[in-house]
Amino acid sequence: MKKIYFMVLSLFIAASCSNDDDNIDIIPGEATGNIITYDLSAVSDPNLSGTVTFTEKIDGSTDVSILLSAATEGLHPAHIHLNNAAEGGDIAIDLEAVDGPTRRSLTNITQTNSGTTVSYDDLVNFDGYINVHASADNLATLLAQGDIGQNDLTGDSKVYDLVTKDVEGISGTATFSERVNGEALVEVMLDGTPDGGMHPGHIHNNSAVEGGGIAITLTTLDGTTGVSKTNISALNDGTEIGYSDLLDFDGYINFHLSATDLGTLVAQGDIGENELTGESKEYALVTKDVAGISGTATFAERKSGAALVTVMLDGTPDGGMHPGHIHNNSAAETGGIAKTLTTLDGTTGMSVTHIEALNDGTEIGYSDLLDFDGYINFHLSATDLATLVAQGDIGENELTGESKEYALVTKDVPGISGTATFAERKSGAALVTVMLDGTPDGGMHPGHIHNNSAAETGGIAKTLTTLDGTTGMSVTHIEALNDGTEIGYSDLLDFDGYINFHLSTTDLATLVAQGDIGQNELTGERKMYDLDTKDIPGVSGTATFEERKSGETLVTLDLEGTLIGGDHPAHIHAGSVADAPGAILITLNSVVGATGLSVTNVASYNDETLITYDEMITIDGYINVHLSATDLATLLAQGNVGSNVE
Repeated sequence: MKKIYFMVLSLFIAASCSNDDDNIDIIPGEATGNIITYDLSAVSDPNLSGTVTFTEKIDGSTDVSILLSAATEGLHPAHIHLNNAAEGGDIAIDLEAVDGPTRRSLTNITQTNSGTTVSYDDLVNFDGYINVHASADNLATLLAQGDIGQNDLTGDSKVYDLVTKDVEGISGTATFSERVNGEALVEVMLDGTPDGGMHPGHIHNNSAVEGGGIAITLTTLDGTTGVSKTNISALNDGTEIGYSDLLDFDGYINFHLSATDLGTLVAQGDIGENELTGESKEYALVTKDVAGISGTATFAERKSGAALVTVMLDGTPDGGMHPGHIHNNSAAETGGIAKTLTTLDGTTGMSVTHIEALNDGTEIGYSDLLDFDGYINFHLSATDLATLVAQGDIGENELTGESKEYALVTKDVPGISGTATFAERKSGAALVTVMLDGTPDGGMHPGHIHNNSAAETGGIAKTLTTLDGTTGMSVTHIEALNDGTEIGYSDLLDFDGYINFHLSTTDLATLVAQGDIGQNELTGERKMYDLDTKDIPGVSGTATFEERKSGETLVTLDLEGTLIGGDHPAHIHAGSVADAPGAILITLNSVVGATGLSVTNVASYNDETLITYDEMITIDGYINVHLSATDLATLLAQGNVGSNVE
């Protein structure tokens, strides 16, 4: 049976402590040294809590000492109950009532109320909890409460967020705490719940985005306190589950408005393996066919390795329902549907999808998606899939931020010019975006990357997407040339090539824009020389040497006064004008009389000896431009170049 000693005895023994401090009381008798203390949490008064301490005695009994945090009036009945506080249970052992003014209760225990012998070790492993009540006449009001024995918490816990759903202003947390016995205490705290509200809660299977059946029923949450506490040792179907299992559980929590309105959710949150790790990747979704709609797709990693894909679009119409998909390949290439996304609600602008596999069942997770060869499309409606509201590349097709812009200059059609921007993808491939100003509405302009420089000309190396005259845009994904040779962004920056855009497929001879790319890009270094009038009055001009990235030279002759139909041979000769005639060192392209222009890429002398730009601007030479191939003796223009010009 239990032994009760009045605490006044503690005033007379050396082993006891004064009621004016926070030390525990011990009943006379030698202790073994084994002692354990449990917390008693506040219940009705948030400022009143306490502790209970079990002390083992050499006679096999146990002292149970309760100490409250503040003095009160009267006596407060106390008991050890069966089960844990969250579940509740019958009284197993009566304890001496806590004396309010001294804050203390001291009880010596040897057996339960039913007469079962109980030792210190039994109590340390006991499936129970302690209640301290307001008074013998008011047992329903608890002052303090705490789990003991195997129900004590280890200190390991996990907090999950519960976010606002259908009722504004309600959110909170669910804290999973590990008990000594391996079971879990789930404490839900919600802010914003209405006084008097009773909110059913459950742990469901799967993630919140997927939805799933109820796995575990939680204690109904009291709207007045915002608290729900549940002990979990098994699923509803009886399957055992503990704290460690719950941390890997494929589930989520729902709390509902009421038992009669389960359709209205007040809070929700993923748990276990569906928890987000904090790793995420955001991709831009740009405006397509409907002006004003754009946004982002955020891929977030779950603990399980799966992905949560959240799409947020601005500008979608209220009531709109916009189907979305992840497609294979890049947006510039297009491709079939790889994964269907949750239809986006135009009113909220949101679509949320859990991804752990593609539509064909192939497993895919967050890390795989970051390297996926794909893009996202969102459509106007299920009946108008052809109209895209937003689109964006993802995974390996993401742009790194590295890019290079080349000028495309006017050719045969005045007023048309623009740029070609080469952007690097994560995969190393390139996205080539051509933007031309001045193209006619409805025009369709074929484009190609050619081998060599524009001055040399060459065959087609890569066909570009036909440019739409109405938008002035062409977008092409490049990872290989037309012959299958692999080529990426970095390779293209050193490619020996140029771009042509044509008037139409039926008029390829008419160029609308042209520009050198890669190694043929000009560095900005240049040197200009005068070409003076010779045998034909009124004809003169300049010769400009420009350095290419490759180190070669673009030589441009620009003469005024030449006649339409003329074709004027030109050469760089050895020596200076004063030493003329000198041997021909380099043959230049003939000057076209109609334009007065000659453009030549120079990489070597006529004898094939290589020559660089730096050597060109120091060459011992001069330029002659002749009247015609049949009248080389008549000179139109002449001028020193290189070392012969100061």
